[in-house]
Amino acid sequence: MEFETVIGLEVHAQLKTNTKIFCGCTTQFGNPPNTNTCPVCLGMPGVLPVLNKTVVEYAIKMAQATNCEINRRNQFARKNYFYPDLPKGYQISQFELPIAEHGHVDIEINGKNRRIGLTRIHMEEDAGKLVHDSIEGHSCVDLNRTGVPLIEIVSEPDLRSAEEATAYLRKVHAILRYLDICDGNMQEGSFRCDANISLRPVGQEEFGIRAEMKNMNSFKNVQRALEYEIRRQRDILLDGGEVVQETRLWDADRNVSLPMRGKEEAHDYRYFPDPDLVPVVIDDEWINEIKQTMPELPDERKARFITDFALPVDDAVIMTSSRELADYFEAVHKLFAQPKKIGNWIMTELMREMKGEEGINIQECPVTPENLAALLILIDKGAISGKIAKTVFSEMMETGKNPETIVKEKNLVQMSDEGDLLKIVQEILADNPGQVAQFKDGKTKVMGFFVGQLMKKTKGKANPKMANQLFGQELLK
Repeated sequence: MEFETVIGLEVHAQLKTNTKIFCGCTTQFGNPPNTNTCPVCLGMPGVLPVLNKTVVEYAIKMAQATNCEINRRNQFARKNYFYPDLPKGYQISQFELPIAEHGHVDIEINGKNRRIGLTRIHMEEDAGKLVHDSIEGHSCVDLNRTGVPLIEIVSEPDLRSAEEATAYLRKVHAILRYLDICDGNMQEGSFRCDANISLRPVGQEEFGIRAEMKNMNSFKNVQRALEYEIRRQRDILLDGGEVVQETRLWDADRNVSLPMRGKEEAHDYRYFPDPDLVPVVIDDEWINEIKQTMPELPDERKARFITDFALPVDDAVIMTSSRELADYFEAVHKLFAQPKKIGNWIMTELMREMKGEEGINIQECPVTPENLAALLILIDKGAISGKIAKTVFSEMMETGKNPETIVKEKNLVQMSDEGDLLKIVQEILADNPGQVAQFKDGKTKVMGFFVGQLMKKTKGKANPKMANQLFGQELLK
């Protein structure tokens, strides 16, 4: 029996506000446990929440960027559940009246475009964090994260593979980063995702029984977890069993998912409007004001890079995969207006040095756009060869020095004096009569041997274009 995979993702994005959603406590990550707290976020008796206006503005930005309908009147609700890291015993979220609904995000898979629907975007507060001590055998509660503002972005069950889900997740991540409303750090928990996965026989309209996957803290782990869960459910169904509706945790060390608890439904949370918060009313003037501050988004920037810089589509996709990388590319281009060469160097040398599990973190790159442009200018002027440039670039990555300084310090200036090179060319030809005879018999590939010998003698500093010309000139005499 063939099965179709059905996946829906719930993305939680922590917003880059200075203070929490309903109080004035800082949202700074890494402070000592339980120091970013006050009576409001600790849920003390008699306190009242006050909504942070910036949270609403950021949510509107994400709604506009994902083609959502913005509800002019939306409302906060209490979501009741009891965890040690939820001090009030309920979470302030949105239910029946979220801030935005009915949007979409476009992704590209294997050269084909797919439109993934968004059910809703809503605002809510984060819970705290349990810190487990495996040695002492107990858990501690850190409430610094309690009340940190989140938006939850809920997709329609439109995703049909782990690959599509990862592509969608990367796209949402990029949009949030372009908007500069979330830092997207998955390791610190500021960008998290839960996945609902089910399988159904091909052709069946009714959804299968779903499981929810949690604890996925990297794009790679999301893909691995989904692939594992798809295999697990398929094996159960092929054996005639029935998938249990439950929440499962992903164990990245063992590459398995483990049952956590039964999956809750909306009625389990007993939602009701929060009596301490008035409805949020958004008028057209406010929406238009926010629209004026919207930056160029990934798809728009990709299209511009293709049109203005004549970049191939694949290159443009990579160059605009993050706002910081696109900014870096454009900063180099202002100083060295050869976009294809810039793209090639970024995608080969720079990415090889900088790429980690979650992609390139250009903010930590020791090679500034100005220094990369300077290196490319040296190559273009013929001052250094492409091979030498790679050596210089490695030194730039290690030291952060500019290329001119490295070239002078290591005496790497390219040899372009015709007279000096001609003497070495003639010596090589005299020392290798067999290869000369092969060339004259029509085996022209031996030219690579001659150039290689020249590079060896000059320690890679010979001008390769001039070298080829000189060898050709001498061999045809």
